[in-house]
Amino acid sequence: MQTLPYAILEAPSTLGLATDGVERLPDQLLGLGLAKRVHARRAGRLAVPAKHPTPDPGTGTLNAGAIAAWSPRLADAVEAVLDAGEFPIVLGGDCTIVLGSMLALRRRGRYGLLFIDGNADFFQPEAEPNGEGASMDLAFVTGYGPSHLTDLEGRGPLVHPEDVVAFAYRDHEDQEAYGSQPLPKALKAIDLPAVHAMGIEAAAREAVDHLTREELDGFFIHLDADCLDDAIMPAVDFRVPGGLSWGELEAVLRAALASGKAVGLEVTIYNPSLDKDGSAGRGLANVLATALGAAAS
Repeated sequence: MQTLPYAILEAPSTLGLATDGVERLPDQLLGLGLAKRVHARRAGRLAVPAKHPTPDPGTGTLNAGAIAAWSPRLADAVEAVLDAGEFPIVLGGDCTIVLGSMLALRRRGRYGLLFIDGNADFFQPEAEPNGEGASMDLAFVTGYGPSHLTDLEGRGPLVHPEDVVAFAYRDHEDQEAYGSQPLPKALKAIDLPAVHAMGIEAAAREAVDHLTREELDGFFIHLDADCLDDAIMPAVDFRVPGGLSWGELEAVLRAALASGKAVGLEVTIYNPSLDKDGSAGRGLANVLATALGAAAS
């Protein structure tokens, strides 16, 4: 059971995207009362460098230099929360914030990663049509890609592939169409068809069992809002039919937090500007508040 007090860090980076909008995620969820509902301390908001419209020629990735420079600053902020004996809840932002979160943990030991995302995010720069790091973040954090982004502080990989579970992704057609590299065999993949074939409870248990092995010091939770069914979470920039239900997401978060080995969580990609009636944001805030509240109690 998760017993540490919560602290919310705002990390509104869109450096991994060509578009904007997800930088409003923290304001929206906090405006819906997330901090009060989980009794979380507000631990601050990180300033984000300016974006550039064209990919870096050396890495083929948008804002590669800014991501490489900003990620250690996010890591410092996450470590400050950990040092205070708190459980960081990092509100992004796009998925490249995982580099900062995992760098913080890499500095401290060997940690796993529960990667709950509608996309595998394992593109390489030459196959990503827009050079968006938010489609490559799982590759970068596991050491696949340009060293400028995979070997931050000379600590790469920030998480070993065998210490990752990619959970509920469903972008198989997009991967095939653009020629994304496959996930490493060492990385545990439980895609959306497998989740539904196993049932959410069994799938969550298998993921958590893999991340609570004795050799790991704990694990971090990456949550991309596009893991949710497109019918209930249309407020994402890249929409794919299908996805998890609210109840399924709550179940996997509850299982992860109940293990007592989760050390932090980040939330990414929800775009309030695409949430016309606000229902997607309310649903996301409710699931987070329910799962985190149950863990704290």
